[in-house]
Amino acid sequence: MAECGREAYLIPRRDGPKNELSPRIARSTALAGKKHDRRDTEGRIMNLPETGKAWEFLRSAKDEDIPLVWAALTIARDEYPDLDLQAYDAQLTDYGERVRRLTRDGSPVDTVRALNGFLFDEMGFSGNQQDYYDPRNSYLNEVVERRLGIPISLAVLQIDLAQRVGLPLRGISFPGHFLVSLPVDGGLLVLDPYHKGRSIDAEELKSRAQPHLGSDDIQDDQLSNLLSPASTRAILARMLRNLKALYAEKEDWERALRCTDRLLTIDPSQPAELRDRGLLYLRVGHAVAAREDLLKYLATQPNA
Repeated sequence: MAECGREAYLIPRRDGPKNELSPRIARSTALAGKKHDRRDTEGRIMNLPETGKAWEFLRSAKDEDIPLVWAALTIARDEYPDLDLQAYDAQLTDYGERVRRLTRDGSPVDTVRALNGFLFDEMGFSGNQQDYYDPRNSYLNEVVERRLGIPISLAVLQIDLAQRVGLPLRGISFPGHFLVSLPVDGGLLVLDPYHKGRSIDAEELKSRAQPHLGSDDIQDDQLSNLLSPASTRAILARMLRNLKALYAEKEDWERALRCTDRLLTIDPSQPAELRDRGLLYLRVGHAVAAREDLLKYLATQPNA
């Protein structure tokens, strides 16, 4: 059975005991924080803007007001304009009810084990190890249909189902592969959605981070910072950057430009994305738009 491991490795919190970071077995039965009321998630897509106003909403909405799955499907709708958001929300609602029936009155660790068992064993979701760089791995509708994804898209499903059963699972924009975490008494349970929600201990986390940080040793406080929860906007931006990089590698400049434009919609204060959009406008022959973006970039980054 897929689970967070027979031993669920607990990473002590920064504000907890000042002991050395080392893997310990999580025995907590209490959630850190209030459970989500199932009614909070009912009809959330129906109450959000129509398709034509979705990106306007994403530009101005508070981060906590952005439903993650809806926003991920909105990204997918750029590629699949006939995508039925309601149908996918109904499917995930059904998944949530099935997980709920499996997890009544369980501890947080038991609940996340049951959730992982349902998602990765019963439903067969898995990481696409045969074709990791297929763009379909980043579009949530394709992930649901094919039951194949990459760490961040599988994490979006994990987070959504967890919220539906009252687990405050959060995304972690970790170096390399995206992870998720669950706060429990005394620390943090860190899980790898790409490997069926396996629990990861502190030493493995440091080992994973080291090649990306160029540091010989990852200190405990560095690791704690790397495990900070990602905002919804940060998750969406990472999904878009993944797609942008894939399309740029394929020299599909139109799609790379679209992703960059969406990145600037989510967060316009990104000078690197403004520069890249200008360069991509050049690639597709829009010289006037390119000049405008590159001039704005140079105005904000005079030493570039």
